[in-house]
Amino acid sequence: MVAPLSSVANSMRVLKAFDAHHREWGVTDLARHLKLGKSTAHRLLATMAEERVLEQDVETGKYRLGLAVFDLAGAVSLRYDLHEAVLTPLSELRQRSGETVQVAVLDGREVVYIERLDSPNTLRMFLEVGRRNHAHCTSTGKVLLASLPEKVLDRTLNGWELAKITPHTICDVKALRAELRQVRDQGFGENWSESEIGVVSIGAPIHARDGHVVAALSLAGPKERIEPYRREYAHATMETAAKASRRLGYRGAA
Repeated sequence: MVAPLSSVANSMRVLKAFDAHHREWGVTDLARHLKLGKSTAHRLLATMAEERVLEQDVETGKYRLGLAVFDLAGAVSLRYDLHEAVLTPLSELRQRSGETVQVAVLDGREVVYIERLDSPNTLRMFLEVGRRNHAHCTSTGKVLLASLPEKVLDRTLNGWELAKITPHTICDVKALRAELRQVRDQGFGENWSESEIGVVSIGAPIHARDGHVVAALSLAGPKERIEPYRREYAHATMETAAKASRRLGYRGAA
């Protein structure tokens, strides 16, 4: 068992001290409440304020929860909202196509799969929730990269040595940029044996209420099953992602 860090534990105690009845704390009162030395409480509060976890009232000197906490709370809320928003449309897409369907989010240069429904077919994809993959060679990754603001995309691509996973993987940043422009123009991304030979996926963006792309939804399966229905599945995937977006409150998707 890993020994807990006392500073981290005390920081957590400080956070938990804020509730509906205690929206603000002064250093002395908090130190007394948590049975900490006043200097220790002051250092904890000052450090947490620097990280925007707390903020200090310039007039009273008291501390309250900062913007970073609300950002984190919003991320947790969105995760649960996203689960509720995608579940029914995702089930409908699986039933309609008979293929594996999943939802992924972007984490740097990787995608993380957060939802998945397996194909009922014998020959099917086996993907685990929480599994990571390279963003440049997956349909969801391309969709999510294509949705980034230009400056953020530039930073992400700068110095990125694109791993060659299969002979079909895009390994040139210039070629990837061109692919991302196409993804933006057509509204969906594709992966044709780029992350695994013989496996194809088609992905589309999921928008939050404010219009930002927060996730990507994709359909995946063996090339021989997907290729005859390529256009139909592209439209179905975009429609499904649009349904999920509307369930999140987005009204920009037709």
